[in-house]
Amino acid sequence: MHIHGSCHCGAIRFTADIDPERVTLCHCSDCQTLSGAPMRAIVRAPIDQFQLQGNPKAYVKTAQSGQRRAQVFCPECGTPLYGSEAVNPQYVVIRLGCVAERAGLPPRKQIWTRSAMPWIHDLENVPAFAEGS
Repeated sequence: MHIHGSCHCGAIRFTADIDPERVTLCHCSDCQTLSGAPMRAIVRAPIDQFQLQGNPKAYVKTAQSGQRRAQVFCPECGTPLYGSEAVNPQYVVIRLGCVAERAGLPPRKQIWTRSAMPWIHDLENVPAFAEGS
């Protein structure tokens, strides 16, 4: 599937070809902290199927395993765009929040569920309010 997206301010744009069956929810504590949310929706794309316009900035974090990962974001508005290996990436892990087609990309699996917030499965019981309330 061909997707496209951008940061909030539009300074960074991208297109990619992805497999919609690989959309994943990640509940790891790094994704929670780096996204500012209780989980992050992601999809992987081969680096040769990913085209980027603009000049993003990267923060390289070192995982407990010692693996170094680049967390790429817009330097103007701060929108998280994707993650990749810090050196010689073979793929990018795109953040679905900045993908235009995100409504048509339901997650197919969840990872790091032991780090999931204990209330995550009770959301259908949380009342919904009208937009703007």
